[in-house]
Amino acid sequence: MLGKYLNEVRSKTPLVHNITNYVTVNDVANALLACGGSPIMSDEPDDVADITSICGGLNINIGTLNKRSIEAMFVAGKKANELGHTVLLDPVGAGASALRTNTALELMQKVRLDVIRGNVSEIKTLALGSGTTKGVDADAADTVTEENLDLMVDFAKAFAKKTGAVIAITGAIDLVADGEKCFVIRNGRPEMSRITGTGCQLSSIATAYAVANPENKTEAVAASVCLMGLAGEIGYSYMQKGEGNSTYRNRIIDAIYNMDAETLSEGAKYEVR
Repeated sequence: MLGKYLNEVRSKTPLVHNITNYVTVNDVANALLACGGSPIMSDEPDDVADITSICGGLNINIGTLNKRSIEAMFVAGKKANELGHTVLLDPVGAGASALRTNTALELMQKVRLDVIRGNVSEIKTLALGSGTTKGVDADAADTVTEENLDLMVDFAKAFAKKTGAVIAITGAIDLVADGEKCFVIRNGRPEMSRITGTGCQLSSIATAYAVANPENKTEAVAASVCLMGLAGEIGYSYMQKGEGNSTYRNRIIDAIYNMDAETLSEGAKYEVR
């Protein structure tokens, strides 16, 4: 079922404007190319309105904020909204500092968001207006488990209904929700957390999937989350003795590049609640 959303991305090659962090920008570009999309990067306020205008989607990642990039996020977000383009917010490290938290909250207020993707600590911070994270990782107390799954599904649906955005909470168990339904996804490998940027890559891919499937954004974002997790599984299966997280990063991108609709549909591990 989910493979059809992959085919739409491959056939349409959506152009995505990424205002993303400089730690992962190259991997974000390569992952987006691997999934079938096309990346463009700009965080200069005088440039972003023109760049966003030629794209189908805008991926805003607050991982390495500065005054220039913050201004650019609002300028690009306003332009994307004017043009009816898809906008995704990745609130990296929201809860870790006042600047990150306040910027993410202001973006939610002033930019119409189609998708919000983050770990559970970041999403809780946005929902509650404050929170804590362990750097840019989820706080140990904030995890989606089998024991609290029903509660977290209800939380994701409620936040989606409140914001009007698709909410993607990623971790050991991933949740992708709108106001009516929630995909509970169990793809991935724990070793993926040892690579910087898998979340950033996913945000760019999810933006492309939402752009290419405008009538089914929730399902498309769920497909992108399954894709990333499945790529982590496939990439890990090729790991050899002596290889580490650097090789694993490349194997994941290669697995995204080689993914087809049948592999995604058969390998996606999810249920809908």
